[in-house]
Amino acid sequence: MEKSLETRDALAQEKKDQAAKPVTHPFIAMLGMLIGGFVGMLSETSLNIALPSLMTALHVNIGTIQWLVTGYMLIIGIVLPLSSLLSRIFSTRQIIVFAIIAFIVGAIISALASSFPVLLIGRMIQGIGTGLILPLMFTVATLIFPPYKLGAAMGLIGLVIMFAPAIGPTLSGMILGILSWQWIFWMFVPFLIVALILVIKYLPNVGHITKPKIDVFSIILSTLGFGGLVTGVSLASDQGWGSPTVIATLIAAIILLAWYIKRQLSATEPILNFHIFAIRQYRTGAILVMMDFGIILSSMYLLPMFWQNGLAIPVALTGIVMLPGGIVNAAVSAIAGRYSDLISKRLLSVSGFAMTIIGIVLFLFANSTSPIWYVILAHIVMMIGVPLSMSPSQTFGLSALDQRTSSDGSTIMNTFQQIVGAIATAIATALLGFGQQLSATTHQIAFTNGVHLGFIFTLIIAVAALLLSLTMKERKIN
Repeated sequence: MEKSLETRDALAQEKKDQAAKPVTHPFIAMLGMLIGGFVGMLSETSLNIALPSLMTALHVNIGTIQWLVTGYMLIIGIVLPLSSLLSRIFSTRQIIVFAIIAFIVGAIISALASSFPVLLIGRMIQGIGTGLILPLMFTVATLIFPPYKLGAAMGLIGLVIMFAPAIGPTLSGMILGILSWQWIFWMFVPFLIVALILVIKYLPNVGHITKPKIDVFSIILSTLGFGGLVTGVSLASDQGWGSPTVIATLIAAIILLAWYIKRQLSATEPILNFHIFAIRQYRTGAILVMMDFGIILSSMYLLPMFWQNGLAIPVALTGIVMLPGGIVNAAVSAIAGRYSDLISKRLLSVSGFAMTIIGIVLFLFANSTSPIWYVILAHIVMMIGVPLSMSPSQTFGLSALDQRTSSDGSTIMNTFQQIVGAIATAIATALLGFGQQLSATTHQIAFTNGVHLGFIFTLIIAVAALLLSLTMKERKIN
C-alpha cells in the first residue's frame, strides 16, 4: 500500500515537473522567436542615437521626430491586446511567420524612405511584427518549458527585452560612424530572414485554435483606447500637457479603455481576461515589469542625446561608450534568469531596483564637464540594476497563472509594458524640453539640465518600484 502511494506521489510529482506542451529541444524551438523579438526590441531604441541626425536630414523638430519612437510603440500598443485573440484563430507558427514578414517589409520601406511620413509608415509596419511576437514569446515559453526551467527561460526572454534596447544605441552609433542612417534598417533584414527560417523549421504550434466569436466593438474600443493613450502622451511632448488637444485625447482614451476593460470583465469569451489582475502575485509582478520597462526606455531615450548634446561626444563614439553598459546588461540578464529559480525573486528584484536608483542618482550628479569614465560607470551601475529585477519580476507574476490564463497574462503584461514605455518616453521628452527652457545658459548646460529633469522622473519610477518589490510574497508549493 505504501509503495503504491509512493508510486502515485512520484507520478504526480513527475507530471507537475513536466511542461504543459513538452518539446524535445525547447530552446531551439524558441530560437527564431527570440531573434525576431530581439530585433523588435532593438528597433525600439536603435533610432534614438540617430534622432539628431534625422531631425536635420528630414527637416523636422524634436517633437515630430519623437514619433519615430512613440509611433512604433503606438502600433505595438494597438496590436498587442489582440494577440491573445489571434492565437485562438490562427496557429502559433502562422502568427509568427506573418509577424516576421511584416517586420522585414517595414524595415525595407524605412531603409528606402526619403521623407518623414514614409519613414514613419515603415516604422509602424515594423511595430505590427513586434506587437505579435512579444506576447507569444512568453506564452510559448510558459507552455514548452517545465516549471523548474521557467526562470531560465524568462532570463533568456529578459535578455532579449532588456539587452536589445540597451545595445541598440551602440550598434546604431557604430553604423552611423561609417554609413548612413538607412543602414540601421538594412541591418535588421538578414537577422529576420534567419529568424523566419528557424520559425518555419522548429517552432511548434502550441495554442488552442477555438475560432471564437469576434467582438468587433471590443476591438474598436481597444484600438482607440490604447492607441489614443499613446497618441495623447506623444502629442504632449510636442504641444505641452496643457494643450486642449492633448487633454481631450487623454480623457477620451481613458474613458474608452475603462469601457473596454469593463466589457471584458463581463464577457463570456473576453479578448483579454482582466480577472487575472485579482491574483495579487500576478498583479505585483506585472506592475514591476511595467515600471522596469518605463525606466529602461526613458533612460535609453535620454542617454544617447546627453552624450551627444550634453557632453559633445561624436555620434560614433557615443555608441562605443554605451557598449560596456550593454555588455553588463546582457550578462546580468542571463544570470538573473538562471538564478531566479534558485534565489528569492524578491531579493533579486529589490536588489535590482536599489542598484537602478544608485545608477540614476549618479547620472543626476553628471554635468557637461563630467569625465567620460564617470558617465560610463553610472550607465554600468544602472545596467546591473534594471535587468536584475526584470526576469524575477516576470517569472514571479507569470508563475501565478495556469495554462488557461498564461496567454492572457503575458499579453496583458506586454501590452501595458509597451504603453508605460511609450508614456515614460513621452514624459522624459517633455521634461527634457522643459528643463532646457528653464536654463538661460549655454546649449550644453541647458541640455544637461533638461536631462537631469528627465532622470528625476525615472528616479521616481525606480523608487516606487523598489517599494512595491518589498511587498513580493512567493507562494509556497507543497
